[in-house]
Amino acid sequence: MDEEFKHRQDASKGARAGALLNNELLTEAYDKIEADLIAAWIASNPRDTDGRERCFHAIHANRKHKAYLVSVVNDGKVAAAELKQLADNAERKKRFGLI
Repeated sequence: MDEEFKHRQDASKGARAGALLNNELLTEAYDKIEADLIAAWIASNPRDTDGRERCFHAIHANRKHKAYLVSVVNDGKVAAAELKQLADNAERKKRFGLI
């Protein structure tokens, strides 16, 4: 039963992450932040190594944040498939009188 509970949690978490990724305001924010950081990076003085590095790292942090949500969505899909398989197996056992 612990396995089923974990799958249910992961599926729920994946659905919530999917709702975030489908939220127009959030996707607009990711895109705007990245565009602003790239513009600042391009406009920076070539001698401002520290400033350029900060922009570079901020761009990657923004992308990693979004990639984390995508990963949670994918984990949720796997968990939902596992739940379906557990339910199908339980139904087969019940049908054949093994439970």
